[in-house]
Amino acid sequence: MPRVYLSIGSNQQAHAHISAALDALLLQFRDLALSPVFESEAEGGGAPYLNLVAGFDTELTPGALQTWLKQLENKLGRQRLAPTGEVSIDLDLLSYGKLNGRVEGLQLPRPGMVEAAYVLWPLALLAPKEQHPQLRRGYAELWQDFTPKTTAIRPVDFIWHERRISNAASP
Repeated sequence: MPRVYLSIGSNQQAHAHISAALDALLLQFRDLALSPVFESEAEGGGAPYLNLVAGFDTELTPGALQTWLKQLENKLGRQRLAPTGEVSIDLDLLSYGKLNGRVEGLQLPRPGMVEAAYVLWPLALLAPKEQHPQLRRGYAELWQDFTPKTTAIRPVDFIWHERRISNAASP
């Protein structure tokens, strides 16, 4: 089974929405690996975001997984036409095994994923030696070479089912 990584983010009732997404992911995929949670400023204003990365194995195809993720977003109240910067939950498929290119209507790995600190830092902590399928460099190495833009990002503690998701030391 391929290992997939996805980013999870929210800035509207973030703790509740992220917890509900993690619950659904755990029920569907059983064994979740989770990065620390980070808080980042919303581009263009608005409430700050909470973000993390989850990794798991799946038998779903990339297209079926994408459909499942979008259905989960809808179930959790995602409004695609919400005012700018307001996101109840955002679930983005970052990578699917070693797939590289256009697959089932998706571009894999996700374009721009190594350009966003709120994606790359948690991914580097969760899977430091895992290689980006296109760049063929480890995520920790990519993070070390990363030059942040203006968006501030910081690790925060997050409690999910009495489990503290933290320990965000640099890889």
